[in-house]
Amino acid sequence: MLTVRVRLKFIFGPTALYALDLVDQRSVTHVTSPSRRSTFQVTGSSGKMYTCYKACHYCSCPAFSFSVLRRHESMVCKHILAVYLSQAMGTCQELMVSDKQMIEILLAKED
Repeated sequence: MLTVRVRLKFIFGPTALYALDLVDQRSVTHVTSPSRRSTFQVTGSSGKMYTCYKACHYCSCPAFSFSVLRRHESMVCKHILAVYLSQAMGTCQELMVSDKQMIEILLAKED
């Protein structure tokens, strides 16, 4: 019988292993606000924070723009896959922020 890791790697390639590393490090945080806005923040392997929007399947990382949107080489980046996996595994951190803080997260400009 194939392990979950092997199955995920078969479907998502090496992205699956990188995503599982992020899940193991508990790098995924579900951020919510009193107005019920919601997003995910994932601390990447470099330490940089990326915002992921599960509802529209989008991540603010450069790999998503290049590999997923531009070149169509991958279905997801490691950050989005980590969001899905951490939720499925029950390891997603939860953080409640004010509406003002949520606006700042949602409107953050990438460097």
